[in-house]
Amino acid sequence: MYKELIVNVSETETRVALVEDGNITELFIERGDEENITGNIYKGTVQRVLPGMQAAFVDIGLKQAAFLYVDDVIKKQNLDEAEPPEKVNGLTDKDDFVPNNTQRNIPIEQLLREGQQIMVQVVKAPIGTKGARVSTYISIPGRYLVLMPNVDHIGISKRIDADEERIRLKTLINEKRKVKYGYIFRTASEGIDNDQLKTEMDLLVNSWENIKKRYRQYSAPYTLHRDLKVTFRAIRDLLTHEANKLIIDSSIGYESINSFLRKIMPELKVKVELYEGPEPIYDFFNIEGDISRALKKKVWLKSGGYIVIEHTEALTSIDVNTGRYVGKQNFEETIFKTNMEAIKEIAYQIRLRNIGGIIILDFIDMESEENKVKVFEELKDIFKNDKSKTNILPMSEIGLIQMTRKRVRQSLNKVLCDNCPNCSGDGFVLSRKTILQKILREIRRFNRDMAGHEFLVRVNPDMADYIVKEESNIILRLENEFGKHIRIQKNADFHIEEFEITEKIHY
Repeated sequence: MYKELIVNVSETETRVALVEDGNITELFIERGDEENITGNIYKGTVQRVLPGMQAAFVDIGLKQAAFLYVDDVIKKQNLDEAEPPEKVNGLTDKDDFVPNNTQRNIPIEQLLREGQQIMVQVVKAPIGTKGARVSTYISIPGRYLVLMPNVDHIGISKRIDADEERIRLKTLINEKRKVKYGYIFRTASEGIDNDQLKTEMDLLVNSWENIKKRYRQYSAPYTLHRDLKVTFRAIRDLLTHEANKLIIDSSIGYESINSFLRKIMPELKVKVELYEGPEPIYDFFNIEGDISRALKKKVWLKSGGYIVIEHTEALTSIDVNTGRYVGKQNFEETIFKTNMEAIKEIAYQIRLRNIGGIIILDFIDMESEENKVKVFEELKDIFKNDKSKTNILPMSEIGLIQMTRKRVRQSLNKVLCDNCPNCSGDGFVLSRKTILQKILREIRRFNRDMAGHEFLVRVNPDMADYIVKEESNIILRLENEFGKHIRIQKNADFHIEEFEITEKIHY
């Protein structure tokens, strides 16, 4: 399967699409004022300890306090300067931050106190009204390895299945590590020589040492470590073993990527290409339409059937329907084929839309127990390679399958859409930022064939106020780039998503 990373960079947004054989399968979006904080490490202050929930709220400097569950608390953290150091394996915990986490089942009120300063890492970004979820078990990812300084554990990717290779990697860690930090070998480490792996071990340990120094130096709340920006995360996590090529439409981004590769991954032989075509990059690769379809409730199947995806506060439901498909044999066979076809589309949409949490799949009722088992087994098989952890329960008597999927970032519709003001949140409209991005892309398309000297952009009044009051600097930059004036005009008859662009010629 041929995979590419397609990167679109604009003034205020970066989009990274993983494309497999021409079909977009994952989309990552990062906007200037909406950084993805998953993986960031903070020095925080415990605000409240909740014995009834066995959890605590931690101030890490965000709008909402982070949530820390008891199972994510190292049983003796040894990071608080107020506590005296202990000897662990002949070393003081103040020197090496070696945790004593052998004791289990300790209530959270015995582990944390209000006002205590602790080191935490974001494992799940804020979603909706929920704050970030954090853990005191730190992990620092590299290209080949993940360092876990709080635990003595060696893990190896399940995709590395050769016994000889697994033994080699375990032996390397046991021989080379100076402190019994934990490590996980990523899939990309397979076949990499020991010197390269040792070099990355040293880099990760050095990063951890710097984090500890900053912890001692600064008061909470403080950001001790930021994970890479979305493009470089994609290079680290996807380009290594998921993708064969990266294409980007920004010359500055192109140079940054090549510099990053030379410094961090000099041996990586991956083609990086600068896109300089006349039409927008996501139009050229037919990605824009796929993104729009990923926001629709109804998704048609090739046979004429369809699925309906509904998001609620507690779960996501996906309903399968035969639609226009009438089949060529008996009714049971028609239903079975529709359900089997729907499985591939369901898996595709769940991954593309980044749907997580509880998911209820409502398949068309089948009488045959054998067909029910086939549908269930096919669903389990297709999710085997999903990077997000999933758990799928057998089909119920009425054709329902319940599954859960780990959610670490917001779903696509949460990123791109706002609650609709006309239906009190029952549906969605594109957010003003997303509409602005569409307007900017349309202006760029329009500019290629424009003979006039001024753009006239008619938009909804709320959208006009947003552009003029909050995003006028973007318009100014485009005016300077094109050498043409861009005038924003209100039209009260326009829906929030509606806009019109025309040109004016001055004689």
